[in-house]
Amino acid sequence: MDRYLRDSPLLRCLAIYARMPWRFLLTSFLLLVVNGSLPLQQYLFGRAIDEIHHGEFVTKLADGGFDFHRAWFWFFLLTGLAALRGVVQYGAGVIALVIGQELLFILREKILVQIQRLDLGYHWRHGVGELVTRTTRDADKVRDALVNFWRQIFETGLVIASSVAILIWYSPWLGVPTLLLTTAGFLILIAQIEPLVALDRAVGLAYDAVNQDLTEGVHGVRVIKAFGLEAVRIQRFERQVARFSDEARAALAYAARRIPLPQFVVATSHVWVLAYGTRLIGEGSLDVGELVASLLAVNVLVLRVEAIGPVMQIFADARSSAGRIWELLDATPRIESGREPAPSGPLGVRLENVRVAAPGGGKDILQDVSLEIAPGEAVALVGATGSGKSVLMGLLPRLADVDGGRVLIGSDESGWRDARDVDLSALRKRVHVVPQESFLFSDTLAANLLLSAPEASEEKLRTALRVAAVDEILEQLPEGLDARIGDHGVTLSGGQRQRVCIARALLAEAAILGLDDATSALDSATEQRLLSNIRELRSGGSKMTLLIVTSKLSTVLLADRVVLLADGRVAADGTHESLKATSAVYRDLMGI
Repeated sequence: MDRYLRDSPLLRCLAIYARMPWRFLLTSFLLLVVNGSLPLQQYLFGRAIDEIHHGEFVTKLADGGFDFHRAWFWFFLLTGLAALRGVVQYGAGVIALVIGQELLFILREKILVQIQRLDLGYHWRHGVGELVTRTTRDADKVRDALVNFWRQIFETGLVIASSVAILIWYSPWLGVPTLLLTTAGFLILIAQIEPLVALDRAVGLAYDAVNQDLTEGVHGVRVIKAFGLEAVRIQRFERQVARFSDEARAALAYAARRIPLPQFVVATSHVWVLAYGTRLIGEGSLDVGELVASLLAVNVLVLRVEAIGPVMQIFADARSSAGRIWELLDATPRIESGREPAPSGPLGVRLENVRVAAPGGGKDILQDVSLEIAPGEAVALVGATGSGKSVLMGLLPRLADVDGGRVLIGSDESGWRDARDVDLSALRKRVHVVPQESFLFSDTLAANLLLSAPEASEEKLRTALRVAAVDEILEQLPEGLDARIGDHGVTLSGGQRQRVCIARALLAEAAILGLDDATSALDSATEQRLLSNIRELRSGGSKMTLLIVTSKLSTVLLADRVVLLADGRVAADGTHESLKATSAVYRDLMGI
C-alpha cells in the first residue's frame, strides 16, 4: 500500500485527509445523503407527472370547484425535499472547502519545514523561484483538485450510481446502455491524463523560470540599476513569460481538442433514453411520468459527466504539481542532526585530515586539512580566492559536511566530539559563522537582533550594537530599535548591515565565532574599532574562540596566529611575523 501511495503523489496528498477524519466522514455522509436522495426526488417528480397525466393532480368537484389537495401535497413534498437537499449540499460544500484550506495549510507547512531542513547544496541546485512555485502554484493546484474531488468526482460517482439505478428500476435496457456509454466516456478521458500531466509539467518548469526571474529582478534591483540592465532583464523576463504562455496554450489546445469526444459519447445516452423510453411508452410498459423521471436522471448524469472534462484537466495538472511537491518532500537532507549534546565550557576546533569534494567531481576543494584552534584563540584565515576558506568555515556549524576526515569541537577539559554526532540545534547555538552576504529580515532592528537571543534586554541589544561599532545607527533611525529596516535591510548601508549581523551573532554568546569576510564592507578605522571591541570583550572574561577570514593586513595583525590556505591545503601556520619571514606565498598575498 505504501509503495502504491508513493507512486501516486495525488493519493498521498489525499491521504492527508486522515488528519481530519471526522470532518472527512461528515462531508462524505452529507454528500451521500444529497446524491442518494436524488433518485427519490426524480421518482417522486415522475409520480407527480403521472397524476397530472391521469387527471388526478387537480380534480373537479360536484359543485364546480376544484380540489387542490394533491397539487399542494406534491408542491410541499417536492419543494421541501429540494430545500432539504440544498441545505445539506451547502453544508457539505462549506465543510469540503474548509478542509481543503486546512489541507493547503498542512501542505505549505510541510513544504516550509522541508525547505528549512534541506542542506544548502539542495538550495543551490534548485532556485528560489522553484521552491516558491512548489509552495504557491503547485500547492494551490493540489488543493483545487482535492476540493473538486468532493464537488465533482465523489459526487459524480454517486450521481452515476443513483441515476443508473433508477433507469434500471424502470427498465434494464434504459440503464445498462447508459452505463456502458458513460464507462466508455470515462475510459477515453482517462487515456488523456498522461499527456495532460506531461504538458502541465512543462508548464510548471516554465513557471519556475518566470518566478526565478521575477525573484532575481526584485532582490537584484540595485545591481540591475547600477549596470543599466533594466532593458536586458525586461527582455529576458518577456522571453520567460512567452515560453510559459506557449506551454500553457499547448496544454489548453490539447484539452480543447480531446476532451469534447468523451463528452459526446456520454451525451448519446440522453438520446438513447429518449428513443427507447418512447418505444416503451408505446408498448405500455412505461408511463409518461416514468419517462420524464428517466430523462431527468440521464440529464443530471450527462451534465455531471460533461463537467468532468475540465475537472480531469485540473486533476492532471494537480497530479503533476503533487509529483513536484513530493519530489521536494521526499528529498533527503545530506546533513542529519546528531543526538549528543554540545560540549560545555569554552570550545576549540580540531580538523583531522579533512577532505571536501567539489560538486560534480573535479579537484577537491579541501584536501587533507589538519588544523587545531585552542579555546579562546583568535585565528586569521587567509588565502587566495578559491582556496577553500568559506568552505572550511561552513564546516564548523555543519552548513556543509566533510567527505573525508573529521571536524571536532570541544577542548581537552570537556573532551572532543565529532560535529556530526552533536545535535544540530545545540551545535549552531555554540558555533556561529557570520557570512560576507549580510541578510536582515524585513522587520524592526530589535526583531532582527532578537533572533539570536529572544530574551535579551534592551540594554544587551544596545551593548551588542556598541561592540559591533554600529551604535551610531540608533541616532540615524528616529524610532531607534523599533525602526523598520526594510526588505533585506535596504534602509542601511552595506557596512551597517554587516555590523548589525555581527551584533546579532555576538548576542548569541557563541563559544566559537567565525567572521567569513564579514567586515569586507567596512573602512579600516571602523573595522579596527569593531575588532578591538571584540578583543576587549574576549579579554574581559569571554573565552570565545574567534576565526576570521580576511584579506586585510590590519585584521591579521589583531589575531594570535595566522593560517594560510593554498590549493585546498594548509600551506603555512604561525604568527604573522613567522609567516612573513618564512612564506613567500604569504608575503605576496598580503603585499608585504
